[in-house]
Amino acid sequence: MNIQIRKMQKEDKEIILSFMEEFYNSEAVFTNGSKEIYEKDFENCINNFPYLEGYVFLFDEKIIGYSMVSKGYSTEIAKECIWIEDLYLIFEYRNKGIIKEFFKFIEKNNIGKVLKLEVEKENIQAVRAYEKSGFENLPYFVMKKEI
Repeated sequence: MNIQIRKMQKEDKEIILSFMEEFYNSEAVFTNGSKEIYEKDFENCINNFPYLEGYVFLFDEKIIGYSMVSKGYSTEIAKECIWIEDLYLIFEYRNKGIIKEFFKFIEKNNIGKVLKLEVEKENIQAVRAYEKSGFENLPYFVMKKEI
């Protein structure tokens, strides 16, 4: 399969926003997001925002998915942390090794850092795929407070 991975570009906006709408309204995500959030995230990906990068997956020049990756630091292991935030593929391209290739791409470009991601535990297929790529469960859950 001829898969390419590249950074998001301005011209990708319409399709990426449609993918985000589908992703955030699926069972894979706890929150639903909003058009304003999708647009802000996309703009941050293409405008060199230091904490967020956006990638698209292409098959024969057709965009078939995307990911957004945020950057931070983990004090518990004293390393930079790469959070794989959004990870979406069109249904017919799932289970073809594309996500595994994306993980390899991210790992190659982030040697010495730790990768983290969130997944709904009920999304058994995704959990298995991530485990096959070397991810392991952490013994705690995430909490948040908006200020």
